[in-house]
Amino acid sequence: MLRPVVVGLDGSRESLAAADWAAGEALRRGLPLRLVHAWVGLSSDASQLPELEAPRYWARRILRGAMDQLSERHPQVYLSAEQIPRPAVDALAEAGADAELLVLGSRAFSGFGGYMAGSVALATVARATRPVVLVRADRTPEDEHLPTAAGLPSERTPYCDVVVGVDVSHPCEELLAFAFESAALRNAPLRVVHAWHVPFAPPAAVATMSAAAEQAAEHALADELRPWLEKFPNVQVRTLMENGRPAQQLLHAAQDAGLLVVGRRIRPARLGTHTGPVAHAAMHHVHCPVAIVPHE
Repeated sequence: MLRPVVVGLDGSRESLAAADWAAGEALRRGLPLRLVHAWVGLSSDASQLPELEAPRYWARRILRGAMDQLSERHPQVYLSAEQIPRPAVDALAEAGADAELLVLGSRAFSGFGGYMAGSVALATVARATRPVVLVRADRTPEDEHLPTAAGLPSERTPYCDVVVGVDVSHPCEELLAFAFESAALRNAPLRVVHAWHVPFAPPAAVATMSAAAEQAAEHALADELRPWLEKFPNVQVRTLMENGRPAQQLLHAAQDAGLLVVGRRIRPARLGTHTGPVAHAAMHHVHCPVAIVPHE
């Protein structure tokens, strides 16, 4: 059975942009698209209360409107829609567990010069066991493509690079599988970013230790990428290695990307809901769609 692409809808501009991106991704992957709207007022125990009729009407309208819009723009995609009578985070986490990937809108917030993903998106990402993609409200399909020779936006030009952040000290097959597949589906170059650092050393030994650390990182990254280069021979791969903080290097590399892919380690429940510093920075500050891939 095919896993669908699932998108969470709440009627916001962010969620509608996410739905449009999700439809395009479902088409690229040859998968159905499932629209999900969560509303606690849908409880069967309260189904006859007249005061819930207006909220129920608007909930149905959100799904109908999205279905009409997506059917017109992406007629080839098989669509389904469902209202789930549960709190948003619970409903999205459950729907995402059976999905190929879950797509959510990500809210912009300009007050601090960055972006705020929104509490529902953040909480859902922290609980997800399948990849989650966050999409900004102002993203358009043209933004995934290179501009024309005249500098104009277009959906007919090649795709922008897919960027993935890799930590060679914690190899992750799920992360690279998602990144390589995403690049292959778009016929887009894959930019692999790895940040290495020099351990504390006396000033006289810094240059030697720096060269050794860089060489070790190069060898480790080459070893990790080798099987994926063999599996995806048509994906053009470029590696970027810098001495510095991983989050900072990744944010810089993703400025002109069409998609950024980062990993998130699944932690035991007793440790709380954490996303990790790199994924956290990407969710808050990267403008392109961000895919967060959970892994052990």
